[in-house]
Amino acid sequence: MISRAFLLVLLAAAATSSGLAQAQQYRWTDAKGRVQLTDTPPPASAKNVRRIESSTVQPEAAPLPFEIARLQKDFPVTLYTTPSCKDLCEQARAVLNRRSVPFSEFQVWNEKTQQELKNATGSNQLPVLMVGRSSLRGFDQGQFEKMLDSVGYPAAGAYPARNQAAPALPEGYTGPEAATAKSGATKAAPAAKAGPYDASGLTGPAPKPGQYDASGLTGPPPKPGQYGVPGEKK
Repeated sequence: MISRAFLLVLLAAAATSSGLAQAQQYRWTDAKGRVQLTDTPPPASAKNVRRIESSTVQPEAAPLPFEIARLQKDFPVTLYTTPSCKDLCEQARAVLNRRSVPFSEFQVWNEKTQQELKNATGSNQLPVLMVGRSSLRGFDQGQFEKMLDSVGYPAAGAYPARNQAAPALPEGYTGPEAATAKSGATKAAPAAKAGPYDASGLTGPAPKPGQYDASGLTGPPPKPGQYGVPGEKK
């Protein structure tokens, strides 16, 4: 009886330890340039180490299928969003969920997270999808699907869909979404315009569809033109 009770205590401790490990993950690059996603601190030789906040990682209800677990290790997926990004970011999550792709979501909302976004993706436009070392900025379903196909993630329907939702608002966030959540207001917010978001949450022109660049760049910057000066006489 004593041995059985002791075994149950050990199992409970192991389960608790596992849950704590899932609450913190690390993304880093090894000596061969491969991106790793682990729940333990990386070795001293690791580069580009980034700790993913616990609120952005949702624990799995069941073990991942072997194929997906292998892909997650070799090509971890991270979705960069901002609390003010609604429709586009929901569509981005939907693509990943339909294809049963486990992903971490990183919310950009202050100077520190903006700099982390810039360091990781070279861009301040949101949403950004990172698959392994490749990144794709803005949302275009066809480009998202193509990037996932390129590393071998299974098609939608091959495995049960996931239902990973947007993470909770970051602690310390003071945007309008936080005020609404705090007051419990039920008034619907105005619909977001379709288009990419920069790190401040402002919308911009929608990206033109086309073949994605693995670096996330979509082309040269626009050339400057003539601008009229208000009140200037001609």
